[in-house]
Amino acid sequence: LDSLIQAFAAKGVEFNHVLKMGRTQLQDAVPMTLGQEFHAFATTLGEDLARLKTLAPELLTEVNLGGTAVGTGLNAERKYVFGVVERLRSLTGIGLARDENMIDTTQNADVFVEVSGLLKACATTLIKISNDLRLLSSGPRGGFGEIRLPDLQAGSSIMPGKVNPVMPEMLAQVAYQTIARDLAITLAAQGGQLELNAFLPLVAANLLPAMEELTGAMKLVAERCVSGIEANSERCRFHLENSVALVTALAPLIGYDRAASLAKQALQTDSSVKKSLLDSGLFTAEELDTLLRPEALTRPGMVKRPTAAKPKEAAHE
Repeated sequence: LDSLIQAFAAKGVEFNHVLKMGRTQLQDAVPMTLGQEFHAFATTLGEDLARLKTLAPELLTEVNLGGTAVGTGLNAERKYVFGVVERLRSLTGIGLARDENMIDTTQNADVFVEVSGLLKACATTLIKISNDLRLLSSGPRGGFGEIRLPDLQAGSSIMPGKVNPVMPEMLAQVAYQTIARDLAITLAAQGGQLELNAFLPLVAANLLPAMEELTGAMKLVAERCVSGIEANSERCRFHLENSVALVTALAPLIGYDRAASLAKQALQTDSSVKKSLLDSGLFTAEELDTLLRPEALTRPGMVKRPTAAKPKEAAHE
Protein backbone atom coordinates (compact mmCIF):
# COMPACT_ATOMS: atom_id res chain seq x y z
CA LEU A 1 0.00 0.00 0.00
CA ASP A 2 2.80 2.40 0.87
CA SER A 3 4.56 1.73 -2.44
CA LEU A 4 1.37 2.55 -4.35
CA ILE A 5 0.92 5.73 -2.31
CA GLN A 6 4.46 6.83 -3.14
CA ALA A 7 3.92 6.09 -6.83
CA PHE A 8 0.79 8.24 -6.97
CA ALA A 9 2.43 11.01 -4.94
CA ALA A 10 5.40 11.10 -7.33
CA LYS A 11 3.04 11.45 -10.29
CA GLY A 12 1.21 14.18 -8.39
CA VAL A 13 4.44 16.18 -8.32
CA GLU A 14 5.27 15.36 -11.95
CA PHE A 15 1.82 16.41 -13.22
CA ASN A 16 1.41 19.46 -10.99
CA HIS A 17 1.68 21.85 -13.96
CA VAL A 18 -0.77 19.98 -16.21
CA LEU A 19 -4.04 21.93 -16.30
CA LYS A 20 -7.22 19.99 -16.97
CA MET A 21 -10.97 20.01 -16.56
CA GLY A 22 -12.34 18.53 -13.37
CA ARG A 23 -15.51 16.47 -13.71
CA THR A 24 -18.47 15.73 -11.48
CA GLN A 25 -21.09 13.15 -12.48
CA LEU A 26 -19.03 12.76 -15.68
CA GLN A 27 -19.91 16.34 -16.66
CA ASP A 28 -17.51 19.27 -16.99
CA ALA A 29 -16.79 20.94 -13.68
CA VAL A 30 -14.12 23.49 -12.70
CA PRO A 31 -10.42 23.52 -13.57
CA MET A 32 -7.84 21.58 -11.63
CA THR A 33 -4.44 20.10 -12.30
CA LEU A 34 -3.70 16.49 -13.11
CA GLY A 35 -1.27 16.64 -10.21
CA GLN A 36 -4.07 17.51 -7.81
CA GLU A 37 -6.01 14.49 -9.07
CA PHE A 38 -3.09 12.12 -8.47
CA HIS A 39 -2.29 13.67 -5.10
CA ALA A 40 -5.89 12.89 -4.09
CA PHE A 41 -5.32 9.23 -5.01
CA ALA A 42 -2.25 9.17 -2.74
CA THR A 43 -4.07 10.94 0.08
CA THR A 44 -7.09 8.64 0.20
CA LEU A 45 -4.86 5.55 0.15
CA GLY A 46 -2.80 7.16 2.91
CA GLU A 47 -5.93 7.31 5.04
CA ASP A 48 -6.48 3.57 4.48
CA LEU A 49 -2.89 2.92 5.50
CA ALA A 50 -3.26 5.00 8.66
CA ARG A 51 -6.37 3.05 9.68
CA LEU A 52 -4.58 -0.27 9.20
CA LYS A 53 -1.62 0.91 11.27
CA THR A 54 -3.96 1.97 14.05
CA LEU A 55 -5.47 -1.51 14.19
CA ALA A 56 -2.16 -3.41 14.12
CA PRO A 57 -1.43 -3.12 17.90
CA GLU A 58 -4.83 -4.63 18.69
CA LEU A 59 -3.92 -7.78 16.77
CA LEU A 60 -0.79 -8.22 18.87
CA THR A 61 -2.80 -8.70 22.07
CA GLU A 62 -5.21 -11.33 20.74
CA VAL A 63 -3.15 -14.42 21.67
CA ASN A 64 -5.23 -16.92 23.68
CA LEU A 65 -2.85 -19.89 23.71
CA GLY A 66 -3.16 -21.57 27.09
CA GLY A 67 -6.83 -20.74 27.40
CA THR A 68 -7.58 -24.39 26.55
CA ALA A 69 -11.21 -25.34 25.91
CA VAL A 70 -13.22 -22.23 26.74
CA GLY A 71 -10.55 -19.69 27.71
CA THR A 72 -10.40 -20.44 31.45
CA GLY A 73 -7.00 -22.11 31.20
CA LEU A 74 -8.02 -25.37 32.87
CA ASN A 75 -5.26 -28.03 32.62
CA ALA A 76 -2.66 -25.52 31.36
CA GLU A 77 0.31 -24.70 33.61
CA ARG A 78 0.71 -20.98 34.28
CA LYS A 79 4.32 -21.14 33.15
CA TYR A 80 3.10 -22.47 29.78
CA VAL A 81 0.52 -19.70 29.40
CA PHE A 82 3.20 -17.04 29.82
CA GLY A 83 6.06 -19.02 28.30
CA VAL A 84 4.37 -19.82 24.99
CA VAL A 85 3.78 -16.15 24.20
CA GLU A 86 7.36 -15.30 25.11
CA ARG A 87 8.53 -18.09 22.82
CA LEU A 88 6.36 -16.77 20.00
CA ARG A 89 7.86 -13.29 20.44
CA SER A 90 11.33 -14.78 20.28
CA LEU A 91 10.60 -16.78 17.10
CA THR A 92 8.76 -14.06 15.19
CA GLY A 93 10.29 -10.83 16.43
CA ILE A 94 6.73 -9.51 16.80
CA GLY A 95 5.57 -7.91 20.04
CA LEU A 96 2.79 -10.38 20.80
CA ALA A 97 1.02 -10.35 24.16
CA ARG A 98 -1.35 -12.67 26.01
CA ASP A 99 -4.98 -11.59 25.95
CA GLU A 100 -6.16 -10.55 29.40
CA ASN A 101 -9.55 -12.18 28.77
CA MET A 102 -8.96 -15.41 26.88
CA ILE A 103 -12.63 -16.37 27.15
CA ASP A 104 -13.46 -13.39 24.95
CA THR A 105 -10.76 -14.28 22.43
CA THR A 106 -11.91 -17.91 22.29
CA GLN A 107 -15.53 -16.91 21.66
CA ASN A 108 -15.16 -13.96 19.35
CA ALA A 109 -13.49 -13.18 16.02
CA ASP A 110 -14.51 -9.52 15.90
CA VAL A 111 -10.96 -8.25 15.52
CA PHE A 112 -10.67 -10.20 12.25
CA VAL A 113 -13.94 -8.70 11.06
CA GLU A 114 -12.44 -5.29 11.78
CA VAL A 115 -9.28 -6.11 9.82
CA SER A 116 -11.35 -7.45 6.94
CA GLY A 117 -13.54 -4.36 7.06
CA LEU A 118 -10.49 -2.13 6.66
CA LEU A 119 -9.30 -4.27 3.76
CA LYS A 120 -12.74 -3.87 2.21
CA ALA A 121 -12.55 -0.11 2.67
CA CYS A 122 -9.15 -0.11 0.99
CA ALA A 123 -10.48 -2.33 -1.80
CA THR A 124 -13.33 0.12 -2.35
CA THR A 125 -10.81 2.95 -2.74
CA LEU A 126 -8.75 0.87 -5.16
CA ILE A 127 -11.80 0.13 -7.32
CA LYS A 128 -12.65 3.82 -7.52
CA ILE A 129 -9.06 4.71 -8.49
CA SER A 130 -8.83 1.92 -11.07
CA ASN A 131 -12.07 3.14 -12.66
CA ASP A 132 -10.69 6.69 -12.75
CA LEU A 133 -7.49 5.51 -14.45
CA ARG A 134 -9.54 3.66 -17.06
CA LEU A 135 -11.69 6.72 -17.73
CA LEU A 136 -8.78 9.17 -17.89
CA SER A 137 -6.92 6.89 -20.34
CA SER A 138 -10.01 6.00 -22.39
CA GLY A 139 -9.81 6.40 -26.13
CA PRO A 140 -7.10 7.11 -26.88
CA ARG A 141 -8.97 9.35 -29.37
CA GLY A 142 -12.59 8.44 -28.81
CA GLY A 143 -12.48 9.03 -25.04
CA PHE A 144 -10.86 11.36 -22.52
CA GLY A 145 -7.30 10.43 -23.48
CA GLU A 146 -5.82 12.68 -20.79
CA ILE A 147 -3.29 10.13 -19.57
CA ARG A 148 -1.43 7.27 -21.23
CA LEU A 149 -1.02 4.00 -19.37
CA PRO A 150 2.02 1.83 -20.14
CA ASP A 151 1.42 -0.58 -23.02
CA LEU A 152 1.82 -4.06 -21.54
CA GLN A 153 0.22 -6.39 -24.06
CA ALA A 154 -1.86 -6.53 -27.22
CA GLY A 155 -5.47 -5.88 -26.33
CA SER A 156 -7.35 -7.53 -29.16
CA SER A 157 -7.00 -10.33 -31.68
CA ILE A 158 -9.33 -8.51 -34.09
CA MET A 159 -8.39 -4.83 -33.61
CA PRO A 160 -4.70 -4.23 -34.42
CA GLY A 161 -2.96 -1.73 -32.17
CA LYS A 162 -5.61 -1.81 -29.46
CA VAL A 163 -4.18 -1.78 -25.95
CA ASN A 164 -6.39 -2.32 -22.91
CA PRO A 165 -5.97 -0.99 -19.33
CA VAL A 166 -5.24 -4.45 -17.97
CA MET A 167 -3.46 -3.38 -14.78
CA PRO A 168 -6.30 -1.23 -13.40
CA GLU A 169 -8.72 -4.00 -14.39
CA MET A 170 -6.61 -6.58 -12.54
CA LEU A 171 -6.53 -4.36 -9.46
CA ALA A 172 -10.30 -3.93 -9.52
CA GLN A 173 -10.89 -7.68 -9.81
CA VAL A 174 -8.65 -8.40 -6.81
CA ALA A 175 -10.53 -5.71 -4.90
CA TYR A 176 -13.89 -7.26 -5.85
CA GLN A 177 -12.62 -10.59 -4.53
CA THR A 178 -11.53 -8.90 -1.29
CA ILE A 179 -15.04 -7.52 -0.79
CA ALA A 180 -16.48 -11.00 -1.38
CA ARG A 181 -14.04 -12.49 1.13
CA ASP A 182 -15.15 -9.91 3.68
CA LEU A 183 -18.68 -11.30 3.56
CA ALA A 184 -17.40 -14.84 4.24
CA ILE A 185 -15.33 -13.56 7.18
CA THR A 186 -18.32 -11.68 8.59
CA LEU A 187 -20.54 -14.76 8.40
CA ALA A 188 -17.85 -16.95 9.96
CA ALA A 189 -17.37 -14.54 12.85
CA GLN A 190 -21.06 -14.40 13.64
CA GLY A 191 -21.38 -18.19 13.31
CA GLY A 192 -19.64 -18.91 16.60
CA GLN A 193 -21.84 -20.12 19.45
CA LEU A 194 -21.40 -19.75 23.18
CA GLU A 195 -17.79 -20.39 24.23
CA LEU A 196 -16.13 -21.23 20.89
CA ASN A 197 -16.06 -20.03 17.31
CA ALA A 198 -15.55 -23.17 15.25
CA PHE A 199 -15.35 -21.23 11.97
CA LEU A 200 -11.91 -19.67 12.34
CA PRO A 201 -10.56 -21.86 9.49
CA LEU A 202 -12.92 -20.00 7.14
CA VAL A 203 -11.69 -16.68 8.53
CA ALA A 204 -8.09 -17.66 7.89
CA ALA A 205 -8.90 -19.10 4.45
CA ASN A 206 -10.20 -15.68 3.37
CA LEU A 207 -8.33 -13.09 5.43
CA LEU A 208 -4.81 -14.30 4.68
CA PRO A 209 -5.34 -14.62 0.89
CA ALA A 210 -7.06 -11.21 0.84
CA MET A 211 -3.96 -9.59 2.32
CA GLU A 212 -1.64 -11.51 0.01
CA GLU A 213 -3.67 -10.78 -3.13
CA LEU A 214 -4.07 -7.08 -2.38
CA THR A 215 -0.36 -6.78 -1.57
CA GLY A 216 0.67 -8.42 -4.84
CA ALA A 217 -1.83 -6.43 -6.93
CA MET A 218 -0.83 -3.07 -5.46
CA LYS A 219 2.87 -3.75 -5.93
CA LEU A 220 2.32 -4.69 -9.57
CA VAL A 221 0.18 -1.63 -10.26
CA ALA A 222 2.72 0.67 -8.60
CA GLU A 223 5.64 -0.79 -10.53
CA ARG A 224 4.13 -1.64 -13.92
CA CYS A 225 1.37 0.91 -14.29
CA VAL A 226 1.44 4.07 -12.16
CA SER A 227 5.19 4.64 -12.43
CA GLY A 228 4.89 4.63 -16.23
CA ILE A 229 1.80 6.84 -16.64
CA GLU A 230 2.29 9.82 -18.95
CA ALA A 231 0.20 12.98 -19.15
CA ASN A 232 -1.35 14.10 -22.43
CA SER A 233 -1.04 17.80 -21.63
CA GLU A 234 -2.42 18.96 -24.98
CA ARG A 235 -5.55 16.88 -24.61
CA CYS A 236 -6.07 18.09 -21.05
CA ARG A 237 -5.75 21.71 -22.16
CA PHE A 238 -8.09 21.18 -25.12
CA HIS A 239 -10.86 19.84 -22.89
CA LEU A 240 -10.35 22.68 -20.44
CA GLU A 241 -10.42 25.51 -22.96
CA ASN A 242 -13.48 24.14 -24.73
CA SER A 243 -15.55 23.71 -21.60
CA VAL A 244 -18.32 26.10 -20.60
CA ALA A 245 -17.67 25.33 -16.94
CA LEU A 246 -15.14 28.16 -16.80
CA VAL A 247 -18.07 30.51 -16.39
CA THR A 248 -18.45 29.15 -12.84
CA ALA A 249 -15.61 31.40 -11.72
CA LEU A 250 -17.57 34.48 -12.79
CA ALA A 251 -20.84 33.57 -11.06
CA PRO A 252 -19.98 35.71 -8.00
CA LEU A 253 -19.54 38.72 -10.32
CA ILE A 254 -22.53 38.33 -12.66
CA GLY A 255 -24.87 36.07 -10.69
CA TYR A 256 -25.70 32.38 -11.02
CA ASP A 257 -28.65 32.79 -13.41
CA ARG A 258 -26.79 34.99 -15.88
CA ALA A 259 -23.76 32.70 -15.77
CA ALA A 260 -25.99 29.69 -16.48
CA SER A 261 -27.66 31.53 -19.37
CA LEU A 262 -24.29 32.36 -20.95
CA ALA A 263 -23.12 28.75 -20.54
CA LYS A 264 -26.26 27.48 -22.30
CA GLN A 265 -25.79 30.05 -25.05
CA ALA A 266 -22.24 28.84 -25.64
CA LEU A 267 -23.46 25.23 -25.88
CA GLN A 268 -26.31 26.10 -28.25
CA THR A 269 -24.07 28.09 -30.59
CA ASP A 270 -21.18 25.61 -30.26
CA SER A 271 -18.86 28.45 -29.30
CA SER A 272 -16.53 29.12 -26.40
CA VAL A 273 -17.79 30.55 -23.15
CA LYS A 274 -15.30 33.37 -23.55
CA LYS A 275 -17.01 34.42 -26.81
CA SER A 276 -20.41 34.40 -25.12
CA LEU A 277 -19.03 36.58 -22.34
CA LEU A 278 -17.52 39.02 -24.83
CA ASP A 279 -20.74 39.19 -26.84
CA SER A 280 -22.64 39.98 -23.65
CA GLY A 281 -20.60 43.15 -23.17
CA LEU A 282 -20.07 42.33 -19.51
CA PHE A 283 -16.30 42.06 -19.81
CA THR A 284 -13.51 43.19 -22.08
CA ALA A 285 -11.11 40.70 -23.64
CA GLU A 286 -8.35 41.89 -21.32
CA GLU A 287 -10.53 41.38 -18.25
CA LEU A 288 -11.45 37.86 -19.33
CA ASP A 289 -7.82 36.96 -19.94
CA THR A 290 -7.13 37.95 -16.34
CA LEU A 291 -10.27 36.51 -14.76
CA LEU A 292 -10.24 33.16 -16.57
CA ARG A 293 -6.61 32.19 -16.15
CA PRO A 294 -6.99 28.45 -15.42
CA GLU A 295 -3.90 28.46 -13.21
CA ALA A 296 -5.61 30.86 -10.81
CA LEU A 297 -8.84 28.86 -10.87
CA THR A 298 -7.21 25.74 -9.40
CA ARG A 299 -6.59 27.43 -6.03
CA PRO A 300 -8.92 28.52 -3.21
CA GLY A 301 -10.51 31.95 -3.43
CA MET A 302 -12.83 34.00 -5.62
CA VAL A 303 -11.97 35.95 -8.75
CA LYS A 304 -12.20 39.72 -8.58
CA ARG A 305 -12.71 42.17 -11.40
CA PRO A 306 -9.39 43.85 -12.25
CA THR A 307 -9.14 47.45 -11.07
CA ALA A 308 -8.09 50.05 -13.58
CA ALA A 309 -4.61 51.45 -13.07
CA LYS A 310 -4.53 54.98 -11.68
CA PRO A 311 -2.83 57.61 -13.88
CA LYS A 312 0.52 58.80 -12.65
CA GLU A 313 0.44 62.14 -10.87
CA ALA A 314 2.24 65.10 -12.43
CA ALA A 315 5.79 65.66 -11.21
CA HIS A 316 5.07 69.16 -9.81
CA GLU A 317 2.22 67.74 -7.73
